[in-house]
Amino acid sequence: MHELSIATAIVEQADETARAHGSRAVSAVNVRVGQLSGVVPAALEFAFEVARDGTALASAQLVIEEVTAVAYCAPCAREFLVGMPPFFWCPKCDRPVEGLRSGRELEITGLELAQTPA
Repeated sequence: MHELSIATAIVEQADETARAHGSRAVSAVNVRVGQLSGVVPAALEFAFEVARDGTALASAQLVIEEVTAVAYCAPCAREFLVGMPPFFWCPKCDRPVEGLRSGRELEITGLELAQTPA
């Protein structure tokens, strides 16, 4: 389950960022996970709960935005959903697609720092 190493990296990065901004705690971490990233969102949530224990993120929530895989067909100039399992052929012209517009994301998009009493 590689989600544990990913969750650990998220916790470490969020903790480092919080400290750099003078905060001792993080209340939420926002991440984007693409449909084709190879990461199972439910497994990442579970792994995050394990990885955050004993850190500045001990009570933080992991907010996951799941990103649908979308491909682009240049000859047709059209986007379409790739689906699961992925299908990389244009449904209009029946040609292979040259690229994805979305679906491979795995990124931290934001942190909510906990308010510390004065």
